[in-house]
Amino acid sequence: MEGMLYLCATPIGNLGDITSRVITTLQNVDLIAAEDTRNSIKLLNHFNIKVPMTSYHEYNKIEKAQELINKMKDGLDIALITDAGTPAISDPGEVLVKMCYEENIKVTSLPGAVACITALTLSGLSTRRFCFEGFLPADKKERKVILEELVKESRTIILYEAPHHLVKTLQDLYVILNNRKITLCRELTKKFETVLPTTLEEALIRYQKEEPRGEYVIVIEGVSLEDKKKEKMDSWQEMSIEKHMDYYERDGIDHKDAMKLVAKDRGISKREVYQYLIKNS
Repeated sequence: MEGMLYLCATPIGNLGDITSRVITTLQNVDLIAAEDTRNSIKLLNHFNIKVPMTSYHEYNKIEKAQELINKMKDGLDIALITDAGTPAISDPGEVLVKMCYEENIKVTSLPGAVACITALTLSGLSTRRFCFEGFLPADKKERKVILEELVKESRTIILYEAPHHLVKTLQDLYVILNNRKITLCRELTKKFETVLPTTLEEALIRYQKEEPRGEYVIVIEGVSLEDKKKEKMDSWQEMSIEKHMDYYERDGIDHKDAMKLVAKDRGISKREVYQYLIKNS
């Protein structure tokens, strides 16, 4: 029989956050694939887990994935862990999972700690709708494209950032998104956990003077639906009413219904649209 892959969430700080199911699984698999074996050995030693480890990380994710798949085809059960949190979230584990499905290897996920959700619940910002962007790309052009996409994002936005890149990322966010409300979280679940509700401008001023330390989660307020509505209304105002009417009528909407839609878009009455069209006909 073929083995299977277990995605095992490990603590993001406090060791008490590991589940008993993850501990049992790590004790019973044949091999543990870890992002950094030097880091993970501390966790395994703490829970007296003696299973052998192998490294699986960003720089060997393709060739090592195939090697692990071959082992599972030979009947070995393998657990995948990261340095902290849930595998495959902003993590090369997603490649291994994809390749397992392509090779008909069974995969299961053992839930547990994940920094983005922990930070979101602490943020004080809207949690009903959110999007996770992870680490922004290092490539300038790709980074700019993503940031410009986020300008109109109405959901709460979650990013990860390393301390030595924090100021640059705050600068980029401030330039593109303007002065949004944010919550900065660091050292989550640890003794010196810090949650800072602030704004992009205030955070930038603070960390230009103070050296950032620890891994950060940046939770950013989405643009309000009211602001999006106003922006859309402003864009219609730049178009003549004739062209606005034509926009709808070209889609087969009849004249009266087009007038209703134009009036709604522009925040005026249908009568005003009608009177304008009569006057300028």
